Amino acid sequence: MTSALGSAPAGSGIASRPGGGNPARPHRKRRWSRTAQWVGWIWVLPALLMYGFFVLRPLVLTVQYSLYQWNGIGAATFVGLENYLTVFTDRDLLKIITNAFVLIIFFSFIPVALGLLVASLVRRITGGPAGTVVRTVLFLPQVIPLVAAGIAWSWMLSSSGLINQALRAVGLDGLTKSWLGEFSTALPAVGVIGTWVMLGLCTILLVTGMSKIDPSLYEAARMDGAGPIREFFAVTLPSLRQEIGVCLTVTVIAALASFDIVYISTSGGPGIQTTVPGLEIYRLAFSQRQVGLASALGVVLMLLVLLCVLPIQRLTRGEKA
Repeated sequence: MTSALGSAPAGSGIASRPGGGNPARPHRKRRWSRTAQWVGWIWVLPALLMYGFFVLRPLVLTVQYSLYQWNGIGAATFVGLENYLTVFTDRDLLKIITNAFVLIIFFSFIPVALGLLVASLVRRITGGPAGTVVRTVLFLPQVIPLVAAGIAWSWMLSSSGLINQALRAVGLDGLTKSWLGEFSTALPAVGVIGTWVMLGLCTILLVTGMSKIDPSLYEAARMDGAGPIREFFAVTLPSLRQEIGVCLTVTVIAALASFDIVYISTSGGPGIQTTVPGLEIYRLAFSQRQVGLASALGVVLMLLVLLCVLPIQRLTRGEKA
C-alpha cells in the first residue's frame, strides 16, 4: 500500500520527502528575508541621509576646524593640538568648564532629589482632579520658552525684584542683594532657575514610573511593618532605576550644554562668573572670530557630556525590580 503523505505522482520528478516538505521553501524564506532587509534600508535611507548631513558632517567639520587657527573668513593655519592645549591650560576656560559642572548640582541632582519627594506626594493624589492640576502646574516650566523664563527670573532676582521685596516684607532687609549681579550669588541664582525648569520634567517622569510599580509590593512591605520611609527606599527607589537614569541623563546634558538661561539672565557675568562652555563657544566663534578655539572647546564639551552620561547609563541599565 502506498502512503498518501509519502508518495508523489509518477513521472513528476519530485522526490518523496517525509512529511511532504518543500525543499525550495527555505531558499524562498532566505530570499524574502534579504529582500525585506533591503526594503527596510530603503525606507530608513532618507533619515540616515538627513542625520549624516545635519549631525555627522558638522561634527566631522568641527573636529577639523579645531586643528586650525581660523577667523572664519580668511585662510586657515594648521596648528595641530594647540587649541586643545589652550582649552586645558587657560585659567578662564577652565573656570568656565567648572561653572558647567557646578550647574549640574542645580540642574540635575537637586531636581531629581526634589522630584522623588514631590512624585511620592503626587502619587497619593494622582487619581483625582487634584493630581491632574498638580502635574500640569509642575510641568508648566517645560512649556514656557526658556527665554521668557530667563527674563521673568531676571526681574524677580533683581535688586527691586519680587525676592528682595518678600525679604523686606518679613524684616530681612540685610539679606537683600542683586542676586544675579554679585560674584558670590550669581552662579547659584542661575542654578535656581535651572532647578525650577528641570523639577517639573523630573517629577512627571518619576510619577509615571511610580504608576507602573506593582501595588502588591507596597502591600507586602506594609505587611512586613515598613513605614513610608522604609517603603520608599525598599520598593519605590529600586523600581525607579531606569526613570532616574533618564532624568539624570537629560538634566546633566542640559547643565553642560546650557546657553539660553545664562545668556538671557546674566550674559555670563559678572566677569565670567556665570559663563558656561556653550556661551563661550558662541563668543569665541562669532565675536572674537576664533573658530578653531571655539571648535576645540565644543569637542571637549562633547567628550565631557559623554564621560558624564555613559556611566549614568551603565549604572542604571538593567531590569526594573
